[in-house]
Amino acid sequence: MSFTSLLVANRGEIAIRIIRAAADLGLRTVAVYSEDDASSLHIRMADESRPLRGRGVQAYLDMDGIIQAAKDTDCDAIHPGYGFLAEKSEFALRCQEEGITFVGPTPEILELFGDKGRARRAASDVDVPILRGRDEAVSVDEAREFFTSLGSSGAMMIKALVGGGGRGTRAVTDAEDIEDTYERCRSEAALSFGNGDLYVEELVHKARHVEVQILGDVNGAVVHLGERECSLQRRYQKLVEIAPAPNLSEPLRARIIDAALRLARSVNYSNLGTFEFLIYETS
Repeated sequence: MSFTSLLVANRGEIAIRIIRAAADLGLRTVAVYSEDDASSLHIRMADESRPLRGRGVQAYLDMDGIIQAAKDTDCDAIHPGYGFLAEKSEFALRCQEEGITFVGPTPEILELFGDKGRARRAASDVDVPILRGRDEAVSVDEAREFFTSLGSSGAMMIKALVGGGGRGTRAVTDAEDIEDTYERCRSEAALSFGNGDLYVEELVHKARHVEVQILGDVNGAVVHLGERECSLQRRYQKLVEIAPAPNLSEPLRARIIDAALRLARSVNYSNLGTFEFLIYETS
């Protein structure tokens, strides 16, 4: 698989980093921009640029407009960066149908891991530990039922079933807050991802967030690039990453990496991905 011209379907710092990397590889780049990003730096850094209809986030979610921009500029690949269309299996499939290389996982992988309920089941199937939770979209009554099942000291996270980045995600520690929190998460998820479905998981206090970077190729080979600590966060967004993760025993480090590799291999993961873990003490 090879290509010569790359359309970058993102903006700002993300697009700038991709354009710089592409230039180092000798690839021609095309930037896209919304009406309110017409003076952005990433446009000037690319070899060529094309406007998108609309303003803000919605312009960068326009699959038809972005694919047409790629075709109009003879791009044989599209890099979505992260966010926006990066996790949309429908967009990856559209690129495939148009003969354009999607720089990311396959549509099948995106569809699997884009649905957090299916991802939980896939992990459980290969004995990767998961938190107590529900593996499908829940109603507000089902969320309340799950909260009750956790006991008097329990707490839960209400989370968007698709998408990521902390959007549509909030903690609940009091049963009286469930309905309001559920509606806020549903509204935010629908606005951010076009899907308001939610699921629930047990909330773990004082957990460490450790990630393993995985790289897989189209021939089934999967390797890891080590782990990193991402526990310092604000609004469920990482602020600092430390690699390797400090103060991990070697047996625990090996278990985390093995779990990530086991899950990746079980689904024939291709491209670069991050498998995330919570580390906490159980009583």
